[in-house]
Amino acid sequence: MKRKKKRVTFKLPADRQVTLRSQQNLKMARSAHAYVRGNTAQFYDWLRHKGRVAIPPGPPIWICGDCHVGNLGPVANAAGEIDIQIRDLDQTVVGNPAHDLIRLALSLATAARGNDLPGVTTAVMLEEMMEGYERGLSARFGKKTGRGAKPETVRVVMKQAMKRTWKHLARERIEDIKPTIPLGERFWPLAAAEKKEIKALFKTKEARRLIGALKSRKDDAPIHVLDAAYWMKGCSSLGRLRFAVLVGVGSSGNPDDLCLVDIKEAIAPAAPRAAGAKMPRDNAQRVIQGARHLAPYLGERMMAARLLTRSVFIRELLPQDLKVEIDQFTHEEALSASRYLAGVVGAAHGRQMDRATRKQWRAVLRRGHSSRLDAPSWLWSSVVALASTHEAAYLEHCRRYALNLGRA
Repeated sequence: MKRKKKRVTFKLPADRQVTLRSQQNLKMARSAHAYVRGNTAQFYDWLRHKGRVAIPPGPPIWICGDCHVGNLGPVANAAGEIDIQIRDLDQTVVGNPAHDLIRLALSLATAARGNDLPGVTTAVMLEEMMEGYERGLSARFGKKTGRGAKPETVRVVMKQAMKRTWKHLARERIEDIKPTIPLGERFWPLAAAEKKEIKALFKTKEARRLIGALKSRKDDAPIHVLDAAYWMKGCSSLGRLRFAVLVGVGSSGNPDDLCLVDIKEAIAPAAPRAAGAKMPRDNAQRVIQGARHLAPYLGERMMAARLLTRSVFIRELLPQDLKVEIDQFTHEEALSASRYLAGVVGAAHGRQMDRATRKQWRAVLRRGHSSRLDAPSWLWSSVVALASTHEAAYLEHCRRYALNLGRA
């Protein structure tokens, strides 16, 4: 008996946007936590109209701008070393570090609610989060970050990252280790202009230098674009230009000489910048500058370019680049994850501050504690207000999505 071949459904360039909008709506309807992760704009809309919540001004430094749990995880550097760092810097700006703390706290709180943990767990999570952040902020920044022991969720993903090879990446991202990108639900055909510009991009010295930076490749090694496709990936970024490019280096045919490159459009951030802050006007340059300050392992593997008149940033994907997923956790795991991940953010912020600035910022963070909560009152008030507005918006999003789905 012959097996039926799986029907391949990919989108032509003219049909992309409708499908991308539908996919984004579907992803954000899966859970309140998914909605929070995929809706940065609503977070900053609340921030502009925050009412009675008085958020303290922090020292102007590079912040993530979209500091939710899914944007933290293992990242490898050019030498193959692995560390837990911020792994998505699309929204990075020179801004107020308090905004990263609120965004992370909201993400952790909605994850806790999604796991049916009681409200008291959320309150204690914020206390643990602030302890971890201050420890990361105050540590000597290098191999010892003072974050404390890794929680089980982080240990598992780190163990996975250390074992992964090109074959794992290829099978996960492109479903095969053959030098092609199979068109289907995630990868769609390119327009002629897109193909032409991508091939021209990888003939530049900058692209050769980027590819050569990893695995001790030679900068002058020949680079061949073996295949390329539009990539339906992400959630809040769906709708922007996004391409997967399979590149061959040299002529040996060794899997180590194949690399998968991610090209992503950079747009203006929703995150507000600090008054008088100086940042690159080009959005891709801004993303790379922020990455080099906040996530140096990732920043050293990126470059900016222009593609189809748009600003894009480019990085080679490594098998070790993973995200921390918090799907199911207990009260104890929630506390340890909050403490550790906040320590990662604290270290990223702290390495940009001198000793006096860190001391002053810690003093600001320790103010405003109530007798019942060992965390700043502004952080708790922000999370309570944001959780309620996002829950209402999430339910309304689900209603609209369900209605549109029924009419389709």
